[in-house]
Amino acid sequence: MQLFFNPSLQQDDKQVQFPKDESKHIVKVLRKQIGDQLLVTNGKGILFNTRLLNNNHNKCLAEIESIEIEEKRSYKIHIAIAPTKKNDRFEWFLEKATEIGIDKITPIICDHSERKVVKLDRFERILQSALKQSLQYNIPELAEPISFQDFINQENTDDCFIAHCEEDEEKNPLKNNIELQQNYTILIGPEGDFSSEEIKTALQKNYKPVSLGKNRLRTETAAIVACHTINLVHE
Repeated sequence: MQLFFNPSLQQDDKQVQFPKDESKHIVKVLRKQIGDQLLVTNGKGILFNTRLLNNNHNKCLAEIESIEIEEKRSYKIHIAIAPTKKNDRFEWFLEKATEIGIDKITPIICDHSERKVVKLDRFERILQSALKQSLQYNIPELAEPISFQDFINQENTDDCFIAHCEEDEEKNPLKNNIELQQNYTILIGPEGDFSSEEIKTALQKNYKPVSLGKNRLRTETAAIVACHTINLVHE
């Protein structure tokens, strides 16, 4: 099944017009004909069932026949993660987290961060591609990069965790700390881990220290494990 993404679609719209690149894909690659079905999501939990009205490879138009509204989950996952030095590793995280199921991602700039500048436009395209590939109807929110200090000082009513590598801190497995049907924020540090001062600050802000397993994980792997663990516990 091919899923298209159009964030401007509203629940009461009657038609959808595809941009040139998608129109060309519909006509030249998928070889869709007038009357064929096309599935489109706005990334806000709605699937639009449409029928192709024309097969113009520059500007396809489809009529919306019906909609399906996805039931909202009883919990939300927000991962605040330090961007990795290599962009492709962070992009891998964005792709896999979207496939698994995540609600919000915030890049945080930490004391030990090796990358302090990120390109949100490219990251948004990664999220959109992963959304369509995994046939989901809710696209994760990608927040603007923010310093660790500014992030930690924001008011947060979620169930909050920090995953770090310091050995002298007692940490329980994340899976044993999850109370079902809550909203969760998990802090994932950079390759050099959070600084001792950052860990101390997080604990003072009532972030619970957690373990993601016995092995030391890369930044992007740790974030995926955290995301998957919360989803798995709720199954």
